[in-house]
Amino acid sequence: GELFMQLEKEGIFMEDTACFYLGEIILALGHLHSNGIIYRDLKPENIMLSQRGHIKLTDFGLSKESIHDGSITHTFCGTIEYMAPEILTHSGHNRAVDWWSLGVLMHDMMTGSPPFTAENRKKTIEKILKCKLNLPPYLTVDARDLIKQLLRKSPVKRLGSSQGDSADIQKHSFFKQINWDDLLNKRVEPPYKPQLHSDEDVSQFDTRFTRQTPVDSPDDSTLSHSAELAFAGFSFVAPSVLESLKEGFSFEPRSRHVRRHNSSPRTPISPLKFSPAGPFKLAVEGEPDLFSPTSPPAAPPSVPLENGPASRPIKTPSRNKKKKGHQR
Repeated sequence: GELFMQLEKEGIFMEDTACFYLGEIILALGHLHSNGIIYRDLKPENIMLSQRGHIKLTDFGLSKESIHDGSITHTFCGTIEYMAPEILTHSGHNRAVDWWSLGVLMHDMMTGSPPFTAENRKKTIEKILKCKLNLPPYLTVDARDLIKQLLRKSPVKRLGSSQGDSADIQKHSFFKQINWDDLLNKRVEPPYKPQLHSDEDVSQFDTRFTRQTPVDSPDDSTLSHSAELAFAGFSFVAPSVLESLKEGFSFEPRSRHVRRHNSSPRTPISPLKFSPAGPFKLAVEGEPDLFSPTSPPAAPPSVPLENGPASRPIKTPSRNKKKKGHQR
């Protein structure tokens, strides 16, 4: 099943549950980075749960290969709410963007939504670039510190951006209870195991997609290899292909009804390369502001506390769902 669906059911994760999933994700991202791959689309919808309850990353369509120490890329892609500031400003990015997305995912797991959301993409981007991070009071000191270090807007100051990469994050006190060797070898008991009735059971996936009629991939083998060679060196690409890339994917994004603020879209942006001076910029003194004045960030949820901050997040009931017609 999807981690997305498990979050739908739970509302938010308890700290030990979040710690387990984040730990396995860190190991997965660290492995990709060690092979020169930036993932660039980390979000609950792309994290699968195996039958035993361990995570598996999927959908590598936006990944970038051959990015090693010192290398950067300017491709504009990802899912807006999870995209790092340096991607939005087209200032060049490296593997540190995955650690920003991890911070967003951690916030999503433990509070019920990504840290920067709005009713449309432009305002969401504005918040990512300009707004300060606000954290609810029930998060533990270690959880708050890790989220803050992962969500540093400057990539060089972000935890995990140095040569140590994932190893630096593994050393954080939030993971002090984890034996990383046991976690890597799947000797740690997952907090949740999907209950399946058969190998064809798809109940752990969003029914909006499982009810769709499967469509075969288009046949791309109409030309032989020798025929393809006749077009070697051609640079022309049909306009319809370019337009489809600009428009992104055709399916509508899903909304996380209980946990999400407003109806912020989360459609992945197709890879498009721009010059470093892209349409979105951080505010610079003396230059006109591209956006309208920034609205103040939403206040953290009011949580009754007894004898100081709670040691673990308060679990949100899963019944307070909004109407099904709500779209993100």
